[in-house]
Amino acid sequence: MPVIVVGADTAPGRAVVDELVDPRREIRVFVSDEDDAAAYRERGLKVALGDVSDESHIEAAAGMCFTAVLVTEAAVDGRVRSFADDAKGVLEAWARAVASARVRRVIWISDAEPPPTDAREVATVSLQDSDLAARVAGLDDAQRIP
Repeated sequence: MPVIVVGADTAPGRAVVDELVDPRREIRVFVSDEDDAAAYRERGLKVALGDVSDESHIEAAAGMCFTAVLVTEAAVDGRVRSFADDAKGVLEAWARAVASARVRRVIWISDAEPPPTDAREVATVSLQDSDLAARVAGLDDAQRIP
């Protein structure tokens, strides 16, 4: 089942992508950094390059994905975000985008309470979790998450 990692150009995002890479899994990444986009393309991954606050671009990139991994660090770091006034606006846009794309499973990587989304299955993994990437991969592989 396809999985998209939004914020794959952050340290936690890169770790998650590295853990998820498997010939049996289609991985898509959403990044703002052109160098990271090129590196992911060289690895054979599907890449969406753009502004992480662009809700419609996130929605399109997440189309037909089963899982969305949303790395909240990408909503607060130094990158340009032209479509939202603050991190809360970015995260709310992501929640709407994945709901509109009909993503079934959403995994937030965050230390704060993420905004609600209409996904059937939602989990949060702490940025402080020493096994963050393995935990995310386990949640993606799970038959169902609570």
